[in-house]
Amino acid sequence: MNTKLHYKGPVVLVILDGFGLSDNLVGNAVKPAHKPNLDQLMSRYPMLKIRASGTAVGLTADQAGNSEVGHYIMGVGQIVKQALPIVDEAFATGKIFAGKTWRDAIRNVLEHQAKLHFIGCFSDGRVHADINHLFKMIARADREGVQTIRIHAILDGRDVSPRTEPKYINLTEAFLQSFNERGRDYHIASGGGRQFTTMDRYWSDPKMLKRALSAHVYGMARPFHSALEALETFRREELELDDQWTPIFIIAGDDKQPIGKMAEHDTVINYNFRADRAIQFSELMTLPNDQFPYFDRGKLPKVYYAGMVEYDQTLHLPGNTLVEHVEVKGTLAELEVRNGRKRYVISETVKFGHVTFYFNGNKDDKFNERLEEYVEVPNKTGEPWQFPWMRSDDITDKVIEQIKAGDFQSILINYPNGDMVGHESHMDASIIAVEALDLALGRLMTAIDEAGGVLVVTADHGNIEEEYYLDEKGQPIIKDGQILRKTSHTTNPVPFIIYDNTDNRDKYVMKTGDHFGLSNIAATMALLDGLEPLAKWDEPLIELK
Repeated sequence: MNTKLHYKGPVVLVILDGFGLSDNLVGNAVKPAHKPNLDQLMSRYPMLKIRASGTAVGLTADQAGNSEVGHYIMGVGQIVKQALPIVDEAFATGKIFAGKTWRDAIRNVLEHQAKLHFIGCFSDGRVHADINHLFKMIARADREGVQTIRIHAILDGRDVSPRTEPKYINLTEAFLQSFNERGRDYHIASGGGRQFTTMDRYWSDPKMLKRALSAHVYGMARPFHSALEALETFRREELELDDQWTPIFIIAGDDKQPIGKMAEHDTVINYNFRADRAIQFSELMTLPNDQFPYFDRGKLPKVYYAGMVEYDQTLHLPGNTLVEHVEVKGTLAELEVRNGRKRYVISETVKFGHVTFYFNGNKDDKFNERLEEYVEVPNKTGEPWQFPWMRSDDITDKVIEQIKAGDFQSILINYPNGDMVGHESHMDASIIAVEALDLALGRLMTAIDEAGGVLVVTADHGNIEEEYYLDEKGQPIIKDGQILRKTSHTTNPVPFIIYDNTDNRDKYVMKTGDHFGLSNIAATMALLDGLEPLAKWDEPLIELK
């Protein structure tokens, strides 16, 4: 390289979580929002539309991206095969059933005449789990002689359409019936919505795990004869209830006792393959009391617990995993620290682990305590659509304070609004979320100009730009008299924008093309940092003159 960039102020990377680009006007919260700063960024400064889904981020083709994968790929600077295709391959080849963990899990059940429990996200959304993986394990367990299976269903409606859970319940009940007709005892035993129980993130709401302990482990929750009865009852009692907020429930037998209470020597398999919402329940089930500070778990039964993959690669939790994960070393954060750059990293609790753990290549700890500061801004209490600005103003206050102080050369920000509000698909709230992001960016742009720094704006995946399911004519699909809301992520491209009003702007050019993706960001940020990108990384999005 003949040229090295050097900025007086910091190099700031802003990740607008869940902010994709779509030309559709209908159902797009970005288009109608008043966003003068974003409009300026996307019209007057170098911008590329980059890929954030499918094979571009190591997922299966046409699979929507997600926050975990997006931050990981940005941080490691290369396309790495993610858990989903690895797990799919393990099932396709049968490797998963030949592994030690599966063999030990089944042996434990057979030797103790115990129950085999499965717990995970109950849909085919394939972001956290795939119900078809569950069906394959049930069929295999039957062939290996397992008599009793209990399923703890974490209702979705977030990675799939809202209020579609009856489809998955009916599909599962029909599947289980074929085994029960031959004398097996296979049943759904408990459940609840993923935003109400079990699938917490970063221990932001320990009450969710207390509910999980009560329902799934101890069999203590409102009893019903079936999961469908539970869901239909809750919906009658709260007409606007979405699947993801369903209260906990258990299935009781004719003796009115819970059929799925976990007992000594049972086997429990968490079939989620994505870590961020699986690790909490795994810690609940496996950590010793002196390492579990959240609440009293009571007399926890000693079970054989396994996860689909290793959810924490630093602590190696859980200890038993069905599929081995890929470990990658050499991240952007590590390169910056190794070259003496001081890093400031900030987000709300709900995305804090993404800009730390995942962005750092699934590494729990800092690379250098002296050179790095991680700031977690607590979430507001309640549902994001009720306060769509979330904590964007507080995050921006803290960042501007650091920009003015001049202590950090590298700043990483995640604004969760586009993802968290987009997942609830309330259009008015989503528009406000976009406008809140625009206000934050405008304030950052002013601070960056004053400091002589550079601001890079991108996203980890799409979401808020596609709030409705559309028909072939681009019109909302109407079901039961209501617009069919889309709460899941999208496969749309995301922006990559460089806001640079310094003399450095004349020292590089943005490349062109539609083949770039999130894996090209690390090398780009390294060049803006004045550093040499790692040779194994994908090429940068800029070319130095």
